[in-house]
Amino acid sequence: MREKILAVMEKNSRIDIRDLAVLLGESEVSVANEIAQMEKEHIICGYHTLINWDNTSDEKVVALIEVKVTPQRGMGFDKIAERIYQYNEVNAVYLMSGAYDFTVFIEGRTMREVALFVSEKLSTLESVLSTATHFVLKKYKDHGTVLVQEDQDERMLITP
Repeated sequence: MREKILAVMEKNSRIDIRDLAVLLGESEVSVANEIAQMEKEHIICGYHTLINWDNTSDEKVVALIEVKVTPQRGMGFDKIAERIYQYNEVNAVYLMSGAYDFTVFIEGRTMREVALFVSEKLSTLESVLSTATHFVLKKYKDHGTVLVQEDQDERMLITP
């Protein structure tokens, strides 16, 4: 039942427990208890709203930063990640395989604000060897949701 609940809630976290129970053929109580247990076990870690900021008047700049580090003895990558994710500007930190160690997603009001974060906060951390910043120019799909709307062809279809 857990996997089914998670699959539905990942697409629509606002689904009513009653509707979810009917969809899964389970009782409301058992579904509610299972959700509460998954929250307690940190399987469900939060509920978020996906916002297409391009359709608002708010200006936001999103950047993906590749970070190469030297792990400290006895601390490993976890302590460095913890230092990085403590910053309010940071939305996500991932340990990566490949040419760099972390991918860090941050948000700022301007490119300059992002650049200042990288130069004054991130790159000055003792373990950080190098960074490479990539700015998101346009989001087409985010968390499984298509954000762009297809243009409708308003010409009339003429058939012979």
